[in-house]
Amino acid sequence: MVATVFIDGEAGTTGLRIRQLLAGRPDLEVISVDPAHRKDAEVRRPLLNQADAIILCLPDEAARQAVSLIDNPAVRIIDASTAHRVASGWTYGFAEMAPGQRGAVAAAKRIANPGCYATGFIALVRPLIAAGLVPADWPISANAVSGYSGGGRAMIAEFEDQSSRDYTSAHFRAYALNLGHKHVPEMQVHCGLARAPIFAPAVGRFHSGMIVEVPLAVSAMPARPALADLHGALAAAYASEAFVEVTSLGEGSHIDPEALNGTNRMRLHVFGSARLGQARLIAVLDNLGKGAAGAAVQNLNLALGLAECAGLAEM
Repeated sequence: MVATVFIDGEAGTTGLRIRQLLAGRPDLEVISVDPAHRKDAEVRRPLLNQADAIILCLPDEAARQAVSLIDNPAVRIIDASTAHRVASGWTYGFAEMAPGQRGAVAAAKRIANPGCYATGFIALVRPLIAAGLVPADWPISANAVSGYSGGGRAMIAEFEDQSSRDYTSAHFRAYALNLGHKHVPEMQVHCGLARAPIFAPAVGRFHSGMIVEVPLAVSAMPARPALADLHGALAAAYASEAFVEVTSLGEGSHIDPEALNGTNRMRLHVFGSARLGQARLIAVLDNLGKGAAGAAVQNLNLALGLAECAGLAEM
């Protein structure tokens, strides 16, 4: 039986990528709204209630409104916005996050797609807390840089359209300087942290791809974990995962944020100095792949009982 999917917001950056990933799949039928009525709630309401699955690629408030229009209890919803990532009644759509999470996603009717930065951060930090290597109340910080596509159409124009009044020639720009980035709550909640991490994001002059880095002063921690302990915990957590790879300890002389562009994969690295008792944990992923559209398709597959890698094998 062919399942129907409605992408609400398919004209946006993430929606377009999801549409491309679903194109040509014989097990799915994508239904669309007339572009002239894409913001009309009454035109969208029937589609939101008749599809087997909905993927919301909307701003937060619009996503909440879309959910309020759905009264069919059989519809499975995947929300790519920030609106429901720590909300009660929603399952966090990071299948590799913990044992049992994949089954929870498959059984859920309401799935919150993770944020791109949060995906890298949680992948690095949660297994270490679960293993007792890093205390849950440790003051953790993270640095990250993403391609400008993470800011959607407005930021893409800012970096690419020289005729735009907002055009910038900057090669690197730090932002969220008030420490209020919208991914921080999910980082804290889904890692089980006692306090919010200090998160320092930036955008670079490249379209897509990202690096998320977590530096740790391991010699100051109660468990004083060795680099091999950190690496072993990560390797064990993702040993059987198709989309998450843990490289050998210290592998790589430089890290390229664009290395996994066009894929649904994420690569984790552990570097550091045993002499100094310091570690650098690094995640590389495509902010539009595993950080957005790829993850949404992975969650869609799980929710509909399809092969998890369907449509993502080439990625």
